[in-house]
Amino acid sequence: MQNPCGAALRALAVETPDNQLMQSDAIAFAEEVFGHRYEEFEGLKPVFDNSGIVSRQLAMPLEWYREQRDWSERTEVFIDVATALFVKAARSALDRCAYKASEIDAVITVSSTGVATPTIDVRAAGCLGLRADIMRVPIFGLGCGGGVAGLSLAARLARAEPGIKVLLVVIELCTTAFRSDKLTKSNVVATALFGDGAAAAVLTGGAQDGDVCINAGCEHTWPDTLDIMGWKVDPIGFEVVFDRAIPPFARRHLKPAVDGFMQRFGILASEVARLSFHPGGTKVLQAIESAFRLQTGALDIERDVLRDFGNMSAPTALFVLERALDQGMRGVSLLTALGPGFTASSVPVRVLQ
Repeated sequence: MQNPCGAALRALAVETPDNQLMQSDAIAFAEEVFGHRYEEFEGLKPVFDNSGIVSRQLAMPLEWYREQRDWSERTEVFIDVATALFVKAARSALDRCAYKASEIDAVITVSSTGVATPTIDVRAAGCLGLRADIMRVPIFGLGCGGGVAGLSLAARLARAEPGIKVLLVVIELCTTAFRSDKLTKSNVVATALFGDGAAAAVLTGGAQDGDVCINAGCEHTWPDTLDIMGWKVDPIGFEVVFDRAIPPFARRHLKPAVDGFMQRFGILASEVARLSFHPGGTKVLQAIESAFRLQTGALDIERDVLRDFGNMSAPTALFVLERALDQGMRGVSLLTALGPGFTASSVPVRVLQ
């Protein structure tokens, strides 16, 4: 493996809002909202049962979603909840590595589910205790691939400037984009899958034996695929785009891209102890297992995260990494996510011996 000592992952923490939604309640809610207005809803109900999700966490109590919300209301909630979740996740990560917020030199914030200027990081800075001279790198628009891409960028930055301490915070409040006015298959699928959450990581340069090493990752964007995933924007808010089925695309195209990543990273397939993926949904995981000739259920951590949290977009892959590390991950792992573009983002993770 090339460049075995990249940046050291000093801490990784995950957090969610306090409002829990059981999938059984989500089905009842969706039937109430869509059932009498959308004749195709009955045929789409199995998406909820087959999602592999038992519970999710929401930015707001369920009652909030019963009312039509405009841009200003959605944005107000996004800013308030995302700022609080930023502080919560960052503090958890800092506590894990015993760093003070004032020791952080750069902060990367990743989110695609809300717009805020000033950005979330600076809104949280005073409460958290970040320095006035901190480098700020807000990133928008990477969708489900944002957690992996953000981790790669944090590793590049930590390695490029010796001694620097980098805080990465990935926050998505997918449910603030819920649209009761959109009677579409994409909207019902999103209602069945999406939850809210955040992950925070602290990285420094100079990984040594015993550290979790994060090397700079890479991406692959397929041409003519802008229609697969993303947002449409209208006066009410974001509207989810799933114009092409993702599982068949992943089954056909993801493995060649990952093979290319390993070649660029200088990693042999025999060196990889675990392939880890963003769990976009059960069908996506099944497609990935088929493409990589893994046994059905091999992506067990991914399924566990999906079961407990749903698809939180960008942070979800970092929830997978956090669980894998907690379960004693060893050797080399490749963490990969698919996001709008349509793009695969991948980063190598190595536990140094």
